[in-house]
Amino acid sequence: MRLFFSRFHPRYIRSLVYMLQASEYKAQDYLAWLHDVKDFRFVEKRKQIKWSAKTVLLVFVGLMLLISIASSGLWLIIATNLPFRHVLGAAIIILSPILLSYLILAPLTIIQLLVQKPIEFVIIYFAKKKLAEHHGVKIAIAGSYGKTSMREILKTVLSEDKEVAAPPHSYNTPLGISKFIKTLRGNEEVLIFELGEYYPGDVKRLCKLINPDIGIITGINEAHLQKFKTIEKTVQTIYELADFLGDKPLYVNGESILARDHARPNHIMYSREGVNSWRMENAHSDLSGTSFVMEKNNVPMEIRSSLLGLHQIGPLALSADLARRLGSTPSHIRAGTLKTKPFDHRLAPSVDRNGVTTLDDSYNGNPDGVKAVIAFLASLNGRRFYVTPGLVEMGSKKEEVHREIGRELARAQIEKVVLVKNSVTPFIEEGLYEEKYEGEVIWFDEALKSFAALPRITVKGDIVLLQNDWPDQYI
Repeated sequence: MRLFFSRFHPRYIRSLVYMLQASEYKAQDYLAWLHDVKDFRFVEKRKQIKWSAKTVLLVFVGLMLLISIASSGLWLIIATNLPFRHVLGAAIIILSPILLSYLILAPLTIIQLLVQKPIEFVIIYFAKKKLAEHHGVKIAIAGSYGKTSMREILKTVLSEDKEVAAPPHSYNTPLGISKFIKTLRGNEEVLIFELGEYYPGDVKRLCKLINPDIGIITGINEAHLQKFKTIEKTVQTIYELADFLGDKPLYVNGESILARDHARPNHIMYSREGVNSWRMENAHSDLSGTSFVMEKNNVPMEIRSSLLGLHQIGPLALSADLARRLGSTPSHIRAGTLKTKPFDHRLAPSVDRNGVTTLDDSYNGNPDGVKAVIAFLASLNGRRFYVTPGLVEMGSKKEEVHREIGRELARAQIEKVVLVKNSVTPFIEEGLYEEKYEGEVIWFDEALKSFAALPRITVKGDIVLLQNDWPDQYI
């Protein structure tokens, strides 16, 4: 009943438009969320609607549709002599909010087909033409995780002695990349692209736009499995980059089992153990950063970075090797890696006035990344808190993935595990107790409540890891 009556709340149309916006106007994602909603008054939790001409127009169209649907029911009652017209008319009026939640997709689809798609086609066409004439080395990064971090590491290291450009934020779709291409001056020596993949064919489509010279596969796991349905489709989609490159250089993360198992003889493996005949020695990582020595042909190169965790060694080593491939000197490489630092919401450290260290890893939402940061957290001294709402889009693997997170936390002997109640965190708790966890599990109804409580339950010297975010569309 609560769900039914929430459809008559004044915020209902706004809620539908917010759901469309948060779903990036993808009908499949919107409908999946629509069928999971328990109360339309509270779909805006972590975020709020971002008002624009598009959202204002959709709210207006939604209101007009609702009035039209209800009016048709009223017309049926008043102006016709159909049998059961009172029942049918009343049913249409009562069900008009439900009908609206589906019919609101119609004008959106029309706008996309008649206006948005043609405009996007023109933008992408001219971007592809401009990029084809660009003489810079084009590097493409694909993978289930670690793409943005890899892009930023490469950009920082290569920028030490080269003109380097890369799309900002997570611009990894054909339209986003095309808008970035429009800003290029033409004097860039290196261009770095992140390839977004949600469905089969996505990587191939982006490769045709970019025509990369060098590729990187950062790893493959269950991230976005809800969309891909099977891990085999995930592998095939990401390896579309390898298919496109052919004999061109492709680096593959050797620490990712799925990526490694599908690598070909001509691919270059990288890991914390080494890359392209470079060997890693004297690796160390703490809250001040990460350091190691790369050695090749008895010539050492010391690498230091503010990035946290031993899992950063592989990407740093790759950037050093790729920089050498492009002509950078060891001194430029050392200077470039020294400038690398944690990115926002990706294991970014901060210390508050009470002496509590917070590691913000809220943009890390994949199983391999979680395993890596738990290992890093386990290496630190102090009372440790692990705060998480779990991971999204794990599909059929969600129970298995979250149980394993619980087991990892128990094995790492993390003192406090703070869980936000939803459909997956109970599996983390089950995994904890499967490994005879002896610490404390603390539950909160909402993530914001857990954040508000942390200052009351932490003291000087504590370390708090904030793992992943939980968007409003996931239950």
